[in-house]
Amino acid sequence: MKILVASHTYIVDLNCEKLRALAQLKPEIEVTVVVPKTWKPGGVQNKIIESQFKDEGKFKIVPISNFSQNHQGLLTFGADLVSLLRQFRPQVIQVEQGSRGLAYSQMIVLNQLLGLKAKNVFFTWWNLPYELKLPAALLENFNLKHSHGIISGNQDGAEILQQRGYKGPIKVMPQLGVDERLFTPKPQPELAAKLGIKSDDFVLGFVGRFVPEKGLLTLLQALVSLKDKSWKMLLLGRGELKDEILKIATENNIQEKLILVESVPHHEVANYINLMSALVLPSETTYKFKTLTSVGWKEQFGHVLIEAMAGQVPVIGSNSGEIPHVIGDAGLIFPEGNSQALADCIMQLIARPELAQNLGEMGYQKAIAKYTNQALAKEQYEFYQQLINSR
Repeated sequence: MKILVASHTYIVDLNCEKLRALAQLKPEIEVTVVVPKTWKPGGVQNKIIESQFKDEGKFKIVPISNFSQNHQGLLTFGADLVSLLRQFRPQVIQVEQGSRGLAYSQMIVLNQLLGLKAKNVFFTWWNLPYELKLPAALLENFNLKHSHGIISGNQDGAEILQQRGYKGPIKVMPQLGVDERLFTPKPQPELAAKLGIKSDDFVLGFVGRFVPEKGLLTLLQALVSLKDKSWKMLLLGRGELKDEILKIATENNIQEKLILVESVPHHEVANYINLMSALVLPSETTYKFKTLTSVGWKEQFGHVLIEAMAGQVPVIGSNSGEIPHVIGDAGLIFPEGNSQALADCIMQLIARPELAQNLGEMGYQKAIAKYTNQALAKEQYEFYQQLINSR
């Protein structure tokens, strides 16, 4: 099976592990990944990334000239894409830029013009209802009409596309898996000592952006209500709420219990997760954000959850978006924005070490069975088989 996947996501080599695993599943599988030659992600990475060609046998990364360097929906590719398609002749073409991606429309048209007869698939994270105006509505209609299958990163996204008239196969699975070789239980005595964490401390952890929609103010309210209990809070990340967090902590005399660490490279995050007694993801749905075609945000997956689960760290999450589906019965879930319910979850784990241990083990089993790169690669391959074998 020849598979072509296109997305700016794979300019980061760490993000390619699931596709590498896919290429190794069967002798007959070949995976070619199309990435833009140049990309400017913005945010903390305020630089232009120059993609590199890689040939690992059955797995290749091919940079293709591109138009738009920082807008997912407007990304399209140059004429060198045509020669690649002619040479590779994929049986599956997957574009991971959402239902309104111009790059996906481009692939659909080239698939037809070159007579490839490949199955068209796109990946989407979008999980809130939306209304479209022209020409975006026409673009999405075209893409949905010509899709043989869709992979949605969450259950809500799949249901929204069905409501918008798509009747074909949809697979719900995340875009990226967890590397169980990196995210694995491993004591970190030196790092703990550096951060002032003792072996008997109950350490709550948060990893992510310090922004309102990640629920940090609700988390702080919960911690303030538990300030007489024995805990420490390790906050790993950065963002606009940093000063507000420190202000609230100081006003409520819990600043000594907080440990703030600026964002660290992704391969080092596992070390900090290994310091945690529990990880909290208290995300909250918001409708403050607006783009040209959509309004709002809710948690699309919560990748840090599966990283913690792979490290046997029990997880607590709000019921925002995909979080309850990711956690299932392998952790604790509370109503988003409810600080008292969150405090109750935290106290359950502090007061009942056996519950924390059981949830950590259940989360680990779920992460290894369902969310490793190898497990996701197998699911993706089986979905492709289903599409190719259908008429």
